[in-house]
Amino acid sequence: MQQSDISELLTTSPAVQMIRMRNAHWVLPFLYQTFKSENKLSIPEPVLTSVLAEELRTHAEGTEDLEEARIEFGEDEESRARKYLLNWVQKRLLQDFPDADAVTQYQLSSHTEKVFQWLQSLEKRQFVGTESRFRFLFQTLKEMVEYTEDNSAARLEDLKNKRAEIDKEIKKLEMGYQPEVFSNAQVKERLDWFIRLSYELLSDFREVEDNFKGIHRAIVEQHTKAEASKGAIVGFAFGAYDELRKSDQGKSFYAFWDFLISRSGQEEWKQMTDSLLALLQEREIDANDNYIRNVKSLLLQQGRSVYDANDKMAEKLSRIITEKEIARHRRLRQQISSIKDLVFQLMDEPKVDAGLTTSGSAEIRMSMERKLNLMPKQAPPAVKQPANAAEKVEDLERFNRMLNTAFIDKKKLWSQVEEVLEKHQTATLREIIDTVGLEHGVGEVVSYFSFLKEKSSRVQALPDMKELIPLDKAQTHFIEVPYLLFSR
Repeated sequence: MQQSDISELLTTSPAVQMIRMRNAHWVLPFLYQTFKSENKLSIPEPVLTSVLAEELRTHAEGTEDLEEARIEFGEDEESRARKYLLNWVQKRLLQDFPDADAVTQYQLSSHTEKVFQWLQSLEKRQFVGTESRFRFLFQTLKEMVEYTEDNSAARLEDLKNKRAEIDKEIKKLEMGYQPEVFSNAQVKERLDWFIRLSYELLSDFREVEDNFKGIHRAIVEQHTKAEASKGAIVGFAFGAYDELRKSDQGKSFYAFWDFLISRSGQEEWKQMTDSLLALLQEREIDANDNYIRNVKSLLLQQGRSVYDANDKMAEKLSRIITEKEIARHRRLRQQISSIKDLVFQLMDEPKVDAGLTTSGSAEIRMSMERKLNLMPKQAPPAVKQPANAAEKVEDLERFNRMLNTAFIDKKKLWSQVEEVLEKHQTATLREIIDTVGLEHGVGEVVSYFSFLKEKSSRVQALPDMKELIPLDKAQTHFIEVPYLLFSR
């Protein structure tokens, strides 16, 4: 960030202007208590007006700066409350929008969310957690290096090291060692980090929603310009929408949203939340249980507001396209009506001066005309029936092998797997076949996959990964199958 950027933010940022308000000492606490403490994303106008009027009745003389909101001295609390709400919308503390029943709803703007985040960061904490955040930084750095490495050998070596660490941990537990657990200080540190990240994530949803609303406003502006064609407006809308989805922010949001609404993600989140709350109660650690329990619902509601913004944009697009089709049909009907009027006017005229004059002969071509052909029609050629081929001994042998398939002994296959696993901790299907060979082709490969059910504790398939199995010794024919992993 440059010096000029800081100067511009201090001058133009709505969040900075909120801090500078003369009524900030009571406005910001009121909004935090009404929205954040109660975990409410939106409040209807009658309810918020009533709550604000009650708040104004408790104010001592001199608490409010009436001039800032252009309120005249002597107005009652209801009138002042409505003027305050209008002033807060204009200063972008709040956002107003109509719901399905045409009732005005109010919600905190993304700028107000950022102000609350900044104020929370100023709050004095008992201790500053560094261990959990350093682990988060270290893990993020490790993932960036690991998942940008396209060297298969390096990735394989890393996975083997992880497997060795997991095997070592399993052995320690089997030998009776107690598992390592977090202390109360470590739990508190990570809990504080979890709550702070969730608050930031809620604000990110608001920012994405603001981006969609910005696109919607830009479409409306394009629509109101007389010189802009409907095709240009629709092209702009689809281009902007596609650009937002393909942007880094759009990709991140939609990937997170898909995980958030997935059934497996919801069930896993609920199980982990219940386990965390039980742990906090067991260790007598103070926490906002209500917020932890409802944080996923808050994220779902915020995400739904983003999709509502998308629906508004789609509705506007549909209206633009419909108006364009109606206008085109209207012009077409007017042209047909003008032609009919002209025909009726010329019906009684003995001679109508109409037509086209050409200097030469006109070449007329009809697409469906039948061409003149003076050649005699040829008789259809004689069809020769194929004669029966002579039977050969090798043909019968090949046919017999096709009908009488070889018996595949699964006990023998598993014994071969056991022999390979005596030398290795784990082995893939390709490694086993390279060691013991393949006698019966595809049928034998399929038989190995039957162990997924019969030996489920020692065999697992990775359907997202594929491997090529050679079907002959020369390795000229292959079959692609899911990655099959055998272990001891």
